[in-house]
Amino acid sequence: MSVIIQLEQIFKSYYLGKQELPVLKGINLEIQRNEYVALMGPSGSGKSTLMNILGCLDSPTRGKYVLNGNDVSRMDDNDLAGIRNKEIGFVFQQFNLLPRLTAEENVALPLLYAGVGKKERKERAAEVLAKVKLEDRMHHKPNELSGGQCQRVAIARALVNNPSIILGDEPTGNLDSKTSYEIMEILGGIHADGNTVIIVTHEDDISKYAHRVIRLRDGIIENDEVNTHPTSTITSFV
Repeated sequence: MSVIIQLEQIFKSYYLGKQELPVLKGINLEIQRNEYVALMGPSGSGKSTLMNILGCLDSPTRGKYVLNGNDVSRMDDNDLAGIRNKEIGFVFQQFNLLPRLTAEENVALPLLYAGVGKKERKERAAEVLAKVKLEDRMHHKPNELSGGQCQRVAIARALVNNPSIILGDEPTGNLDSKTSYEIMEILGGIHADGNTVIIVTHEDDISKYAHRVIRLRDGIIENDEVNTHPTSTITSFV
């Protein structure tokens, strides 16, 4: 495996007037291609800030971040947006689907931003919706879908650009236990197909699906361990 994420001495502070509020305090981290990682930590531990930096939604105050060979630490907002759209597929707790668009149109949005033609957008959206078993719901809008189906649309949207990394922010936070299991099995299948998957969660049951669990506390990595018996036993994503 090769390193896809490398963080060197990442610090992040926010400011209230002249008062500095340090959140990340020197994070060093390597994530290999095709790892399945869970980031955990209590409220205020810095895990959400770290996720925002990993996802190129925010930049560190200082330190170096190399993502798939690109030093993104000092990129401006436009360059970060380009890297984000190319390298990272996001799955959010709130789904973040546009209510007036169908499942197919929601999934195709990243391709529209990337300048892909209409015919190819429709074909690729249909392909990934079939992967998450929603080919029969392509023309339904979010209010016509269950919570689990909306999250599967969000996963399909995350996959449509063939990103280097799938980043899930509390991907089961709004779902019941049975649907959470189904979503985690889908994410396990995506990992089995060769994707790097990183999830942020506060739930121990969800973190057990990951193969590596990184725990943060007070802005530093408190523990980083391999999960030798992950919950998911999926071996292929079909």
